[in-house]
Amino acid sequence: MTLYALGDIEPRIDPDAFVHPDCTIIGNVEIGAGSTIWPQAVLRGDQSRIVVGERTSVQDGAVLHCTRELETVVGNDCTIGHLAHLEGCTVENGSLIGTGSIVLHRAIVRSGALVGAGAVVPNGMEVPGGAMALGVPAQLRLGAVKPEQVTFPAEEYVRNWGRYRAELRRID
Repeated sequence: MTLYALGDIEPRIDPDAFVHPDCTIIGNVEIGAGSTIWPQAVLRGDQSRIVVGERTSVQDGAVLHCTRELETVVGNDCTIGHLAHLEGCTVENGSLIGTGSIVLHRAIVRSGALVGAGAVVPNGMEVPGGAMALGVPAQLRLGAVKPEQVTFPAEEYVRNWGRYRAELRRID
């Protein structure tokens, strides 16, 4: 993994997290136990702070950033899909952010909500628990999420990190 301090601010990564060697983590970033950060993900805590809770998966190519005024906070048991972009937002426990989606400043994705692939959650939008946010800009479908839609992906990545931690080796 590529870890960078920014001045005297260093990332804080729980020893029970899996951070892939090909991701980049900069500055004021906290990663909780059992979380997984996959190849090409970038977590850049250069303006304020980024927090990733426990057992959360930040998948390949995802970008998490913050602003000077707004932290980016992701709760426990979340899935942040491939190529997603989160900036200055809050994603509560047990939520799923779909592949290629964008969640912007002051947006809140409540516990158990789902942001669909490719959706854009605009500044200040709240996605209620159990709702889906779909489209550009995102529109809400209330009560549309089944719990297994958001919990299964996170659980699968927690299981997978043990294999990577034990078996991953570079062969070039």
